[in-house]
Amino acid sequence: MAKGFLEVFPDLHMTTEMEELLKLVDVERVSSTRDRSSIRIYIVSQRLIHKKNIYDLEKGIREQLFPGKKLTIKIVEKYRLSGQYTPQKLFQVYKDSLLMELKHYSIIEYNILRRAECTFPQENILRMTVEDNAVFREKTSELKRILEKVFHERCGLPIDVIYEYIPVKENQESRQRETQIQREINDRLVALADKLGDGADAAVPVKKEETAHSARTAGAGNGGNAAPAVKTASGGAGAGASAASGANGGGEWKKPFSRDRKFGGSYQKKSDNPDVLYGRDFDDEFISIRDIAGEMGEVTIRGQIINTDSRLLKSGKTIVIFDVTDFTDTITVKLFAREEMLEDINKAVVKKNFIKLRGMTTIDKFDGELTIGSVVGIKKCEDFTGKRNDNSLVKRIELHCHTKMSDMDGVSNVADIIKRAKKWGMPALAVTDHGCVQAFTEASHSLDKNDPFKVIYGVEGYLVDDTKQLVENSRNQSFDDPYVVFDIETTGFSPLSDRIIEIGAVKVVNGTITDKFSTFVNPDIPIPFRIEQLTSINDSMVLPAPKIDKVLPDFLKFCEGCALVAHNASFDVSFIAHNAEELGLPFDPTVLDTVTLARILLPQLNRYKLDTVAKALNVSLENHHRAVDDAGATAEIFVAFLKMLKERDISTLDELNKLSELDEEGIKKLPTYHIIILAKNDVGRVNLYRLVSWAHINYFHRVPRIPKSVLAKYREGLIIGSACEAGELFQAVVRGVPDSELGRIVNFYDYLEIQPIGNNAFMIRNEDSSVQNEEDLRDLNRRIVRLGEQFQKPVCATCDVHFLDPEDEVYRRIIMAGKGFKDCDEQAPLYLRTTEEMLEEFAYLGPDKAQEVVVTNTRFIADQCELISPVRPDKCPPVIENSDETLRNICYNRAHELYGEDLPAIVVERLERELNSIISNGFAVMYIIAQKLVWKSNEDGYLVGSRGSVGSSMVATMSGITEVNPLSPHYYCPKCHYSDFDSEEVKKYSGMSGCDMPDKECPVCGTMLKKDGHDIPFETFLGFKGDKEPDIDLNFSGEYQSHAHDYTEVIFGKGQTFRAGTIGTLADKTAYGYVKNYYEERGDRKRNCEINRIVQGCVGVRRTTGQHPGGIVVLPVGEEIYSFTPVQRPANDMTTTTVTTHFDYHSIDHNLLKLDILGHDDPTMIRMLQDLTGLDPVKDIPLDCKEVMSLFQSTEALGITPDDIGGCPLGALGVPEFGTDFAMQMLLDAKPKYFSDLVRIAGLAHGTDVWLGNAKDLILSGQATIQTAICCRDDIMVYLIQKGMEEGLSFTIMESVRKGKGLKPEWIEAMLAHDVPQWYIDSCLKIKYMFPKAHAVAYVMMAWRIAYCKVFYPLAYYAAFFSIRASAFSYEIMCQGRDKLEYFLADYKKRADTLSKKEQDTLRDMRIVQEMYARGFTFTPIDIYKAKAKDFQIIDGKLMPSLSSIDGMGDKAAEGVVDAVKDGVFLSREDFCNRTKVSKTICDLMGDLGLLGDLPQSNQLSLFDFA
Repeated sequence: MAKGFLEVFPDLHMTTEMEELLKLVDVERVSSTRDRSSIRIYIVSQRLIHKKNIYDLEKGIREQLFPGKKLTIKIVEKYRLSGQYTPQKLFQVYKDSLLMELKHYSIIEYNILRRAECTFPQENILRMTVEDNAVFREKTSELKRILEKVFHERCGLPIDVIYEYIPVKENQESRQRETQIQREINDRLVALADKLGDGADAAVPVKKEETAHSARTAGAGNGGNAAPAVKTASGGAGAGASAASGANGGGEWKKPFSRDRKFGGSYQKKSDNPDVLYGRDFDDEFISIRDIAGEMGEVTIRGQIINTDSRLLKSGKTIVIFDVTDFTDTITVKLFAREEMLEDINKAVVKKNFIKLRGMTTIDKFDGELTIGSVVGIKKCEDFTGKRNDNSLVKRIELHCHTKMSDMDGVSNVADIIKRAKKWGMPALAVTDHGCVQAFTEASHSLDKNDPFKVIYGVEGYLVDDTKQLVENSRNQSFDDPYVVFDIETTGFSPLSDRIIEIGAVKVVNGTITDKFSTFVNPDIPIPFRIEQLTSINDSMVLPAPKIDKVLPDFLKFCEGCALVAHNASFDVSFIAHNAEELGLPFDPTVLDTVTLARILLPQLNRYKLDTVAKALNVSLENHHRAVDDAGATAEIFVAFLKMLKERDISTLDELNKLSELDEEGIKKLPTYHIIILAKNDVGRVNLYRLVSWAHINYFHRVPRIPKSVLAKYREGLIIGSACEAGELFQAVVRGVPDSELGRIVNFYDYLEIQPIGNNAFMIRNEDSSVQNEEDLRDLNRRIVRLGEQFQKPVCATCDVHFLDPEDEVYRRIIMAGKGFKDCDEQAPLYLRTTEEMLEEFAYLGPDKAQEVVVTNTRFIADQCELISPVRPDKCPPVIENSDETLRNICYNRAHELYGEDLPAIVVERLERELNSIISNGFAVMYIIAQKLVWKSNEDGYLVGSRGSVGSSMVATMSGITEVNPLSPHYYCPKCHYSDFDSEEVKKYSGMSGCDMPDKECPVCGTMLKKDGHDIPFETFLGFKGDKEPDIDLNFSGEYQSHAHDYTEVIFGKGQTFRAGTIGTLADKTAYGYVKNYYEERGDRKRNCEINRIVQGCVGVRRTTGQHPGGIVVLPVGEEIYSFTPVQRPANDMTTTTVTTHFDYHSIDHNLLKLDILGHDDPTMIRMLQDLTGLDPVKDIPLDCKEVMSLFQSTEALGITPDDIGGCPLGALGVPEFGTDFAMQMLLDAKPKYFSDLVRIAGLAHGTDVWLGNAKDLILSGQATIQTAICCRDDIMVYLIQKGMEEGLSFTIMESVRKGKGLKPEWIEAMLAHDVPQWYIDSCLKIKYMFPKAHAVAYVMMAWRIAYCKVFYPLAYYAAFFSIRASAFSYEIMCQGRDKLEYFLADYKKRADTLSKKEQDTLRDMRIVQEMYARGFTFTPIDIYKAKAKDFQIIDGKLMPSLSSIDGMGDKAAEGVVDAVKDGVFLSREDFCNRTKVSKTICDLMGDLGLLGDLPQSNQLSLFDFA
């Protein structure tokens, strides 16, 4: 007795779809062999089950129910099919399953069926037309037996299989390929023989037929990726092996290679084989790295070296580590080399070289990875990767190409793609990333200035059709006229290949339902199971029904004189129209779609499916996906819509059509189609940028959408292509839309696009698709070609490139897996193809048409596009009227204020030199902009710190942009304007700072002189020619930064400023996670070296966009931003009003001005200190205070000893720039005495390879001091000029060294010729990056002012530090007294090596609190009625912490408490929680800390409260 499958296997886990299918399956019996090694399950089903599902079931039963057992599970199917099936219909729907079954059984029978032409001359006879060859004739009888058995025994439909044999078609291409392989092998044999000195006598004769067969075999065995290898009689691989062993009867080599296997005490190469690079010779038989499983002893591998490293060990040996990949997998090789081996090893182990290697597999004790050690030898190896070349005389052009900028989709760099296209001789290539154009600039930079190669700049956009009218074919009917609201159910989605199975309709007259029409339709084909699931309609229900030729005339008669209404009407109407055309029935109705009506009348909905709209209108929808019920619900919806329209005074269809124009929100809800847009010229480029901008700014919803109406308006200079299968045209062809609609779609495009069938093979795998096989895909392409001919549109064949080579699909596979795509392992072949490959792909169109679509038309489109640049070449700074004169006046006015009416010559000379340079190069406007921003900030009470080298400019100082005075140290009198720049006393301080000089009274009036100047050359900023682009970076207070940004719009006008955009790409760490997760989820353990190899292919793929933290781009008045760059919102966040440049700013920094308006804690801290102390930080804090200087030498000024603060020897804790352990160690090593020494230390701290291993060693060894070591970039130029070197060369050397580019040999010679010491040159060669002195001065001035408050206003300092800089302050740990703090400090220090980032920050803050306690200051408990949200307060000589210092209390929660306090006292803890919205956990913590006083738990009163 049969039982249900799910009853027999209740614990089997499977997909929902499979479970639904198995509900109709019974198990008749289960049998097993005596040894229980095999189990057979006999099932009976009323529905066909694809063999793939059967195999999955067998696997699931074996793995889930019998885990770990060697067991075979075999499911034997039997089908009881409906009367709808005939042998021919069964063959059509079951062929793919049969092919899969045959592929598992025998590849020959599989290929016979796959390549055969199958027809049914009679109902029960299957005729197969096959090629007449010996192999096929031998196997056709077996295939006949299998097919007849499947049809008869399994499916109950007997057939007779007969064969018709036709001559084998000669494959010209295969013959050419075999000839080429033969030629290459013979050439290699001869070349190798010549190399060995034996000439032609040593060549091995190889039969042409054997060679070609071997080459094909080898190619197949390596997945088609490896180069052909000839298998020889001795088992060697490749021509070299053949020759070396003398196989195939070709005689022996006259001089065989020696293979001495004995090593003496010292190393020497033990072979005279010139291919041996290291060690001994060995057999060439290699193993794939993928097949190395565990410790297998000695193995030979071949591969490419992708990483190398070496380290000297204490034993004196050198360990050489390198990774080798053969592109199936990667393995690490480790060599322990004595000194005499290194020469050979270094020649053999070169990155990117191909090698053969023999060594011992072993598990590395250090990292547990399988590696190869004990290397026997390393030999040369040819590049075995399949190198593809384009050998066509006339090359195709790729018009559809994605790069790494294509939104986590493309995985190849645009520069690599262009390089390949150029190598193949292609004259042009189009870059068309999804929705963005961010690869344009890199594409442009990849070409030399006069390179004739043409990059066509385009985009694959997301098109939405907002041009369709609400009513198609309107005859201006009124709403009171008759309408037929109908719905159909079908066997699939294509009217060309699927059939109608039910029609339901209701007639609406005067807004009232008056009549109904309902019938099943016999589709004459079996109903797919998924359709039965969806509709509950099965074969038995439709078998008695009339066929479409009987039903359709009746339905059209029912519709006579009526307009048609449907939900998603294009689908329903396309089936009716197709069948009417097939039957020769007239069909030209007026059509309304309730989906488009709903978008207009119910804009608040996010989706417009029938059930959603019905729910919104309270319309009952039972038996959804049954035609008659859906039609009834749609009719009620339509009637409701008519009432809504009449309320808007709309009563006819022509009036309704006037509502067709959608707003932005409506457009965001339309379905999207892919579209290719190419720029023909600069007009097109600007229009393209405009479209990309508006798609991101106005119409972004999941993707950036381009409305068809907007594209039509701005299509000048653009070429429009129909794109891929997701394009509007391809989708319309698949859906089988009426010819009139198809014509409307085709006419919109300039060219039509077709692609290789492999690109769309996913449609075959999709059960819902009407595409059943590859031939269906070819038919779709043929249809598009015919449309091109019909409408005279060029048809272009494209690859839709997403990666460069076939093997690169692994990178996209992993990216897709990371994005959650379930079919990521079914990658389409989206690689760049040669002209021959594309001609072969489209050979089914015929040779002439293939040539036309692949070559002729792609070149025709490319020829229409001009050579253009993606960014404008000209410089476009903003214009501020009279900026030159204004800047000069501001500078001289300030100079006169400081130095008097008669300015010192040095001041005039410096100002004139700078002003002439700045004004003549058009930079004055930049200074004026910065001046306006700084003055505005100062006016609002916030200091501004300068960054970078702007402090090198005297004009910047005099215009108020920076406080840093770049003149040499000098005195000046604020009263009588006496000045001293050049006395001997002053000259002693050359290169130092004015504040380093001793105090001095004015010799004229006796007033105490001011000291200023930091000796910074202007040339550091703008170069010796004064034409270097100025980069004015400003540090605003973090809390003022947004105001500064807003003020730029006040200066330049609304719409003239944009935030500088950034591009976020996949970083190494994230890519590593993607790769590791991918393989772990599939149970495939990969070695780290293989993961790292694959990671490199994923790194750099665009993930998101963002904004520069302070960058503002200024657009000149009168210019359009689209002329320079598209714009968008950061990370496509539609909730923000911020607009950024689409291009990364560095791509356009040569023509638009960027302001760096950065946020920084120091100005914020200075402002808080100013508020707490009343000090003017500029006027009241001297830069020569000895007590402040002592902080960088000892703790004396703080009145404590190092023992009081955990042994810290300095008082610099918490001082910006100098408060870290690293910086304090620098202070201890350098022993600064002057302010200028601190400047130099700040320069060292911010450089790369300037201090460690460089200046530190020089200072400690006594070769240099803090004054003579290279600390800032300016030091190099000034020093070299002082040594007598030419100024321009000195500047060039400085620029090279500061960027880590080192010194050229001729520069070193010049430096030595001018007595520059060798240690100085060596120091320059080590440097990777250097800090500008002006930047260091600005930082130290800010730090000095804060340090001054630390000494003289300690409570104010600690309040400011904890409010602004303490990122991990904990009230519970730090404010409960010194003893508790010391306990936690000891614990944290004990765990110093294992602390998390947050704990490290907490430790830093604890040390500052420890210092505060040591100085005798304490905290007062938080008073919830007085405490501030984020700021600490000084109350009665103590610090009251902020509410946010309580662990877990965020800034918003703290502000909530402050706001709640304004409403009066809290009645209870319950009241506190309710009013402040603080969590119960935080509330309990505050209670435990005693911060809630004696507040009761709740507001409820009891009698005892009155006792």
